[in-house]
This record gives sequence, structure tokens and C-alpha cells, in this order.
Amino acid sequence: MVRLVDIARRVGVSVMTVSKALRDQRDVSDSTRSKIKKVAAEMGYVPDSGAQLLRTNKSKLIGLVIPTTTNPVFARMVFAIEQRARELGYDILLTHTQNHSEIEETCIRRLLSRRVEGLLIAPVYRMESSVRIYKELLVRKVPVVLLGSPAAFCSQFVCAQSDDIQASFLATKHLLDLGHRRIAYFTGPLAAPWAQERFEGHRRAMRDAGLDVDDHMVFHAGATIEDGTKAALQMINEHCNATAVLAVNDMVAIGCGVTLLQQGVNIPLDISLVGFGNVLVSEYFRVPLTTIRQPKFRLGVAACDMLMQLIRGESVQSKRLSAELEIRASTAPPQKH
Repeated sequence: MVRLVDIARRVGVSVMTVSKALRDQRDVSDSTRSKIKKVAAEMGYVPDSGAQLLRTNKSKLIGLVIPTTTNPVFARMVFAIEQRARELGYDILLTHTQNHSEIEETCIRRLLSRRVEGLLIAPVYRMESSVRIYKELLVRKVPVVLLGSPAAFCSQFVCAQSDDIQASFLATKHLLDLGHRRIAYFTGPLAAPWAQERFEGHRRAMRDAGLDVDDHMVFHAGATIEDGTKAALQMINEHCNATAVLAVNDMVAIGCGVTLLQQGVNIPLDISLVGFGNVLVSEYFRVPLTTIRQPKFRLGVAACDMLMQLIRGESVQSKRLSAELEIRASTAPPQKH
């Protein structure tokens, strides 16, 4: 292991000078600082983070709490957060909750024990108005930024989210503009605010077109491909005669699409299909999926920058980033009979 004293001997300066140079302090000349950093890199010097923590009380660590990286939305967001944190001189400690509240609490406590300077959390949504671990974070004044919409139990924290109401409004309006009037809607998890907002956007677009949302055209799905499959089978069995389906996310839309194709339904001639999220597989689905292009990378960068502001003690406001409609082959005007 390369020590400061080893670098000092090689360069011919004091250990204190090496320490100051590597910390970019001003009382070391530019030429000496440059030489010390070059020698340190050649020798493979790695700073002792434990010693740095003792000296500055700054761990340079950010805790990141998400459901799972197998979710393509979070995979892209994590990439952005890690890249932005590295640019700012921070490292990421990543944990997965698997969407279980007990695991979420354990993850947060473990990260706090590692002396992280702040937390980025994609909450495990539930119906309770108060959750112990979030109350503790508030009392301890831990810098926290939520990845996504806040629920009642975490509404005191700032968040970075996409404008899901407006985005869903655009998706529904696209179908209405094509001439669809019987639009089935596949809803998401009941406790998730983002799912509620996407349904609200759909409802507003229908209302603006002078139409009511028919309860018989609303199917509870969830968030996975399997959920989309089940909802599609229910829709087929109930003969609701929908000419289009708007799903709460791309995974649900793809599950629906697979089921419809297996049943001999032509997409989009028999029924149009729209997702939400623009995950990679949506573009390469058997019928490329019309969807909402969610700003996943920009959300990750924004959340990281907001957390840095909180860590510095600055005031921060929540952010909503706009999303765009991506029209592909899965939507077309309804057939006239």
C-alpha cells in the first residue's frame, strides 16, 4: 500500500506538502502540486477514506435506495446518478429493497451506519400516513431526495419526478386524435402516487374531449409484464370492445401486447397499444411500442444535484421534468366497421 511518506521521499518534499497538494490547498505551488499528483498516480496511491472521514467528517458517500436494478427505469437512473456523483467527487453505496418495507428500513439504517452524507430513495409505497424510518430521517435532518412522487408518509422530503399527469394526458390525447373513443386503461399499484397521477392525466384528457372514463374500461394491472398479461386476459374475457389500450408503464403494455398477439389480435389494426417509460425493450418489441419517453437520465442527474445542494445546507425545491410522446408502430386509427 502506497503511503504519503513514500510519495514524499520520491518527490523530495515533506509529508505535509504531499498531503496539502493532494487536497489542492493553495499554499503549494502549481508546479509542485502537479509533480506530486503525477508521482502519486504513477505509484498507484489511493486515498485512505477512513482517515479522510476522521479528518474532515466527510465520507464522500451517497446512499442510493431503489427497488431493483432489473427495473430498466431505475437502471438508467442509477447510471446517471453514479456518473454525476463521480464528477462531484462522491461514491455511491447502492442497496435494493425488492419493494419490501422491512428491507427498505434495513437498507436505510445500514447506509446511515456507513456515515453517508445523504440519501437518494425510491420509496416503497404503502398506504400508511406515517412511517417510522422516514420520521427518523426527518428528525435527524438527513439530506434526502426522493426518486419519484412523494406519498403521504414521505411528503416532507423534496423529490425529482417526471410530470406524469401531463405525459399521460399527451398519451391519451394521441389516441383521441387518432379517433379512438373506447380506450381501456390498465392502472398501476394502488399505493403508488405515480400510478395515480398517470390515471389522472388520462382522465383529464378524456374529460377535455367531452368523454367520461367508463369504469368497465379500467383494469387493475400493477407494474410487471405478468400483471399486463392478466389484465389483458380479463379485458378479453369481459368483451369491453376497446379499440385502444393505455397502460401505466411499458412492462404492463408489453405483457398486454404479448397476450393480444397470442390471441390473434392485430396491433394496431384491431387495437392500438400505448405504454409509459420508453424502456429499451419497448422499441424492439414485436410491434414497436408507442410510449412516453420518461427523462430517466435527466432525473438521475437532477436528483444528485439536488442532494448536493442539501448537503451544502442550501434550500432546494422539488423538480418535475417534462416527458415526451414517442410514436411508433403500435398505434393507428381504429378500423371502421
